[in-house]
Amino acid sequence: MKPAFNLTGILCVICAFMLVMPDSYASDRQVMPGVEVLRERGFSGLVGKRVGLVTNPSGVDRHLRSTIDILYNAPGVELVALFGPEHGVRGDVYAGGKVSDSRDPLTGLPVYSLYGPTRKPAPEMLDGIDVMVYDIQDTGARSYTFISTLGLVMEACAEKDIEVMVLDRPNPLGGNKIEGSYVEPGYFSFVSQYRIPYIYGLTVGELAMLINEEGLNRGQTGEQDAARCRLTVIPMKGWHRDMLYADTGLPWVLPSPNIPADDSPQYYCAAGICGELYGFLNIGIGYTLPFQVFAEEWIDAETLKKTLDGYGIPGVAFRTVYFKPLSGRSAGRLVRGVQYFFTDYEAAPVTLVQFYVMQAVASLYPDRKPFEAASGVGLFDKVCGSSYIRTVFGKRYMVEDIEEFWNKDVSAFRRLASRYHLYK
Repeated sequence: MKPAFNLTGILCVICAFMLVMPDSYASDRQVMPGVEVLRERGFSGLVGKRVGLVTNPSGVDRHLRSTIDILYNAPGVELVALFGPEHGVRGDVYAGGKVSDSRDPLTGLPVYSLYGPTRKPAPEMLDGIDVMVYDIQDTGARSYTFISTLGLVMEACAEKDIEVMVLDRPNPLGGNKIEGSYVEPGYFSFVSQYRIPYIYGLTVGELAMLINEEGLNRGQTGEQDAARCRLTVIPMKGWHRDMLYADTGLPWVLPSPNIPADDSPQYYCAAGICGELYGFLNIGIGYTLPFQVFAEEWIDAETLKKTLDGYGIPGVAFRTVYFKPLSGRSAGRLVRGVQYFFTDYEAAPVTLVQFYVMQAVASLYPDRKPFEAASGVGLFDKVCGSSYIRTVFGKRYMVEDIEEFWNKDVSAFRRLASRYHLYK
């Protein structure tokens, strides 16, 4: 005879386990972001000071309270100005839209735009500020503009001897994955602000330390900046380098409209470079799968999938997909192609996925070769950080022709970046 199922007993055991569970066990499953650590420390470093804040909707605690409101109501802290990167401090500006100077409707504070004619804070914007705080969830990709904003804020604050405080957050790509070559002279831009790989494997706080000490913020001129700001990083608690965002226990608040989920940064890195070739392929922008598909009206989905499967790309799997985009060039028309998945993220050559797709399309559709069928080649080069990828890859459209170049700086950067690791 089977024993009776004792739900009450099981619940008691679970509760008892939770009561005696060591703090280390809990912390492994619950990361405390920098803003919560700052609050736990009684806002040390900000009390009695006039504070500026660079943030957007992703700057929240685990209960979704905005860093704006946390600092505005913090005892002894005088929050005096907000600074809006791409998409604005409250996230009400769509991708690429210009952010205007305004007033925050909830606090009445002035909001200065850092995405538009002014990307580096003008000296008068910083008047009266003692400490500039930065709190934005990043993607871990070089081309994502928030880290460029961070560097320009650090420059401007260095010039006025204003301290910068970075409230650290998880790198959603983890702290181990590094891919892509350095930006070359002539290709520094707002989407390639630093001489770092495309996937750089650092938290935003670690990156801030690195660019501040190493002088890697070369801006659009390619000239090294000597000025260093007075930098403080408020580290997280409980984060370690092999964590992806899903491991942190934190809610994901999309930092921009096309990064809706905690794994979206992985797909952004695997398709976003290709997406700069406007008119070539639909990568899911304007549909429910941003950066997760490669499709067009003229593609035979089964043939494309078979070709990509034949490459044996480690850690990546494909399935056929058919959908009608809700907006964009092909709005309302059926497109065909592939959706891809990371079955082993650590093994996957994330950034090369899009180049394998371009290789397959060029071989299957010789009249649709990427650099001949698309516009946006200049921005493609800027995001790659070099024209080498386009000119060499464009000769035969074979990944093997660029793979060595694309990975040539990874080992050197891994050694350099390790000096600035705050987490093991």
